[in-house]
Amino acid sequence: MVPYAPRSSEPTTAEADAWADVLVRRQLLHAIVLTPTGQWLAQEHPDATVRLLATPADVLALAATIQHRIRSTRPESR
Repeated sequence: MVPYAPRSSEPTTAEADAWADVLVRRQLLHAIVLTPTGQWLAQEHPDATVRLLATPADVLALAATIQHRIRSTRPESR
């Protein structure tokens, strides 16, 4: 497996917004909303505690965690 190159810039709000949209559309999160202060509120399912994500990088980290969880529980097809 080839390691990924480090990012050359910090994640943007637009990038985080795109990931938030994908996570909700794919029903991997119940909701994730950008607040006027630039923070994000995320909820896994309707009865879950709302999590505060301070930056766009936190949203991308959450997306990466969800991707890792999905990939690690998926049976190998090779």
